[in-house]
Amino acid sequence: MDTLNELSDMEPLFRILTFIAPFSGALRRRFEDFIVRRSYPKKFHLLKEGEVAHHIYFICSGSARAFYYDHEGREHTTWFMSENDLMISVYSFYTQQPAAENIELLEDSVLLTMTWNQLNTIYAEFPEYNYHGRRVTEKYYIIAEERAILLRTKKPSERYQLLLKNQPGILKHASLGQIATFLGITQETLSRIRARKEI
Repeated sequence: MDTLNELSDMEPLFRILTFIAPFSGALRRRFEDFIVRRSYPKKFHLLKEGEVAHHIYFICSGSARAFYYDHEGREHTTWFMSENDLMISVYSFYTQQPAAENIELLEDSVLLTMTWNQLNTIYAEFPEYNYHGRRVTEKYYIIAEERAILLRTKKPSERYQLLLKNQPGILKHASLGQIATFLGITQETLSRIRARKEI
């Protein structure tokens, strides 16, 4: 592990967290003690259905998706995450119960990671960090709710345009099939939408 690279990779994470509220020097040092930098290849599974999510991740470079299988064995993508996103299986991580989803890397990725036990140690030692944690959790619950509203209220073409706006590099990393399941449409419908946009 290259310590200089690891510390450099931490800076975007610290910028995000200190934008929420200032960090004390002691809190930052605790993060530096716990955070580990890891590199993983494309298609690596950080989590598989039935496993317990013991880690939270910050994407330094790369991208990922979460997906599950329905009763007929078909994949359904539930979210995409990319550079500078925090990433967990929310239910499994916070309850320490088996996950109902899989997390797969869409490209070679560099991640910062911390365990559930380490994060809870920080909450216990630094009560002020509970504010950061609440704001981060709120952000990702809002994203999940926005997607639910999107699927209920927007036309497929509108869903596609919003995805491109929010994830501009998604077509480089995710397959059309993965994107279609995220949008709640068939791949054929997605192809027709893309054809109309190209015309």
